[in-house]
Amino acid sequence: MTMQSPGVDHELVQAATHLVRTRARGDNHTVAAAGRAPDGRIVTALNAYHFTGGPCAELVLIGTAAAQGIYDLDTVVAVGDRERGVIPPCGRCRQALLDYFPTSHVVVGTGDDLRTLPITALLPESYIWSDHQLDAAD
Repeated sequence: MTMQSPGVDHELVQAATHLVRTRARGDNHTVAAAGRAPDGRIVTALNAYHFTGGPCAELVLIGTAAAQGIYDLDTVVAVGDRERGVIPPCGRCRQALLDYFPTSHVVVGTGDDLRTLPITALLPESYIWSDHQLDAAD
């Protein structure tokens, strides 16, 4: 029996788990990501592995959300195929998530020890790309 971790968006975890179980095939698609928009909508995506370093599921999620008119995500989670469960974002994805959604949260942990952390907790002392961009008014 799996316990529900308080403060974790379990519907989001289930969405990513369902996607990776039903759509991941072979080595090309091995991780699913899901994100929740402020209005409650859930967006999902799969990674696109390629020997040139194709995008992680979290990066595909950013583009998929934008294609649906969603430019902010409150919470993001990634789930691995072969019942690997929730997996943390890699360094590149942590930086991209911080740049696109600086107030977002990420579900991390394993098994019954899932928890939700601010993206800033996963990338402390981080470089914030938008802080170094010129204002449009200048």
